[in-house]
Amino acid sequence: MSLDLLLDIVHSRSLDQWPERNAAAFDALFGTPKGRFTSKAQDALSLRAPNFKAGENVPFAAYIHPSNPRSGSYSGLSFVLFPIPDGPCLVALVVGTGGLAPDHAILGRPGHARKAQAICSWLNKEFGQGLRVAWAKQDPTLLDVQIPKDIVADFADYKTVFDRYGKEIYAFYRPTMDRSATAAALAALLDLLLEERGFVVLAGALKESKALQAKWLEHLMPGVEPASVFALLTTRKYVIVQGPPGTGKTRLATSLLREMYSGFGESIQFHPNTTYENFIGGLAPQLGDGDFGLRFAPVPGFLMRAAAKAASHPERPYLLHIDEINRADLGKILGEAVFLLEPNVDRRIELAFDFGPPFHRTFFLPPNLHIVGTMNSADRSIAIVDVAVRRRFAFVSLWPRMAVVQEHGCELMQLAFLRLYSAFVEHANDEAFALLPGHSYFLEADDAKARTSLSVNLAPLLEEYLSQGYVSGFAEQIRSYLQWVRAL
Repeated sequence: MSLDLLLDIVHSRSLDQWPERNAAAFDALFGTPKGRFTSKAQDALSLRAPNFKAGENVPFAAYIHPSNPRSGSYSGLSFVLFPIPDGPCLVALVVGTGGLAPDHAILGRPGHARKAQAICSWLNKEFGQGLRVAWAKQDPTLLDVQIPKDIVADFADYKTVFDRYGKEIYAFYRPTMDRSATAAALAALLDLLLEERGFVVLAGALKESKALQAKWLEHLMPGVEPASVFALLTTRKYVIVQGPPGTGKTRLATSLLREMYSGFGESIQFHPNTTYENFIGGLAPQLGDGDFGLRFAPVPGFLMRAAAKAASHPERPYLLHIDEINRADLGKILGEAVFLLEPNVDRRIELAFDFGPPFHRTFFLPPNLHIVGTMNSADRSIAIVDVAVRRRFAFVSLWPRMAVVQEHGCELMQLAFLRLYSAFVEHANDEAFALLPGHSYFLEADDAKARTSLSVNLAPLLEEYLSQGYVSGFAEQIRSYLQWVRAL
């Protein structure tokens, strides 16, 4: 196979015939019938593998931009192997010591860093067995930022490499004894490198490449299943599911209530006029015998009523679902009751009024009361900013799912999702990336209905993003997408 020679180099511990072995491994990557990439793709890279002696400088073999000189410092994006005497080669993506050019556009694009981080996250999860085997920098262009000390300590065998190139390395994989894991890492990183140069793998390796890409893309926008949220609620009690519009946050919460809690619970919705009295409790006018036929009496709010129902059946978990939880000021609404939101701790507060049984003037949250809030990350009008409140909830991000679109949407919807997805992945900063419209915008099974839905449902949302400046960093890409939608 095309990676076999490269794999042998990574797992060997010898510098013998270093240039020749690397030249053979490099050539094996290109051309039919056994290569991974086309022969033309070889013109997009140049091999730099100097002849080193043991203990001399820091040995390396690098695939660099062909515009670089044959010797001396090089610049731009590179794929590098760093051999060490007592272990496998470190496999890394590196910015040359000469700077970002000619790859400043690639390295500065959020999508490149995002993909490198996703690959490393996947490698850790898939092959780390509970340990870290890969790492990626947040921004490859920060050439004055050294690899963190804890990373250097965790990968101490490569300290000489980090001492020399710790500012230039922005992603790496430390091979284990599992050669199949090394092969997967090599394939993923090389595919990314050549994709950035405008090349895809040959037909013979395409299926395997797509399968690898699908695995690490799951770490770009990880999926969340109701069972995992239920497990988190069981341990943490209080959870907020956040995500852009159309990802199914409310659907997930109502599914939890119906299936995991057998309907034992209720759903409420917050809005800007929700108050402490609505949620916790307070005085409210009641019919009475006074001069005006009214009197004021303590009335429990949503949370107190939910707590009372949960306390009445301690053997069953009770779910309070708060939809649009960031549409109200949760810090003000909770008041002193924020003290109670501490999982697995028995806390109580004294109330100003007697609310009757079961709490009277002492309020507490029974251990079988669970709270799940849903929060639209695209709604910037009101957000949870109170740190004291935020730390009491476990946050789960719900992302758009291509698999859902493939299952329910027509080909036009799938194309529309992929185009928009690519624009956000490649160009959105982290804040804007969280606004990628969800899969529910792309679920029409009929082409005619799909065109209408894209025009009247998706396009207005993207236009709002533009008008509010949410996607200012890649506004032209969004405008181009809208032009395509209008031309359908």
